Amino acid sequence: MKKVLAVSVALLAAAPAFAEELVVYSSRADNLLRPVAEAYQKKTGVTVKLVNDKAGPLMEKLKAEGSNSPADVLITVDGGNLWQATQMGLLRPINSATLKGNIPAHLRDPKNQWFGLSVRARTIFYNTAKVKPAELSTYAALADPKWKGRLCLRTSNNVYNQSLVGTMLANQGQAKTMQTVKGWVANLAAQPFADDTALLEAIGSGRCDVGIANTYYYGRLMDKKPNLPIGIFFADQQGKGTHVNVSGAGVTKHTKKAAQAQKFIEWLSGSEAQNLFADLNHEYPANPKVNPDPKVAKWGKFKQDVINVSVAGSNQKKAVMLMKQAGYK
Repeated sequence: MKKVLAVSVALLAAAPAFAEELVVYSSRADNLLRPVAEAYQKKTGVTVKLVNDKAGPLMEKLKAEGSNSPADVLITVDGGNLWQATQMGLLRPINSATLKGNIPAHLRDPKNQWFGLSVRARTIFYNTAKVKPAELSTYAALADPKWKGRLCLRTSNNVYNQSLVGTMLANQGQAKTMQTVKGWVANLAAQPFADDTALLEAIGSGRCDVGIANTYYYGRLMDKKPNLPIGIFFADQQGKGTHVNVSGAGVTKHTKKAAQAQKFIEWLSGSEAQNLFADLNHEYPANPKVNPDPKVAKWGKFKQDVINVSVAGSNQKKAVMLMKQAGYK
């Protein structure tokens, strides 16, 4: 009997520990994040369970669940959404030398509650048959009357445009931003578009000559239709630099696996995972030590506006109000 018991104890000791699991609430598309989750599981043995939804419903779900939430990590897009998560009390500070070393200060929360993991530039695109790069310069210059009937924009209710205008408010003040946005509205060639892809296709077809969109939409479209006459121009290179935003991650406030959640985000910020996280969506790695995908690198290097991306959130209400007053629908 003692021998049987000893064998049983030995077998139990030799058995692998119960596999760990991290629950990640994510507003990134499943096909973009799943390969990353699978790579982490293969490396560490930790299962990453993804719960996907749009940013707003996902944050409301996290808030409603409170201390009963199974979520350990929140991943979402845009500094405006990440800032909102901090205001809703959904995240906790992360004290990580690794993350601070990998992610530049302007791409992370000032209180270290979230860290950017991939970067997208919201910049100017143009029809290469109708516009020369020398004609382009800044976002504000698109308000010039020479662009009347030639400009396309996405709708003002989109968080990406709200973040751009919110950052403009911080950089150039209320009066100048209002002047710019009113000028944009006066120059529109069509009603604002529901998404960036439709806007870029309108530029390619000649319906409009210039527009503002996120770089990764351009990458996706040109993969499918490489012959479209669309060029990319990085705005404000002689001034503050091109507006950038992020997708990012934070550790949830009520997780019971804070250390494991932090390790996952640290891994996402490192060289092994950065290209996995960014390349599938034609984004730039947030870690400046990691090179972008060759397709993205071909667009050229550019100067980023290094204002902290959380400004996009703190100025969001002001931006929405200004756009409404300017007649931007």
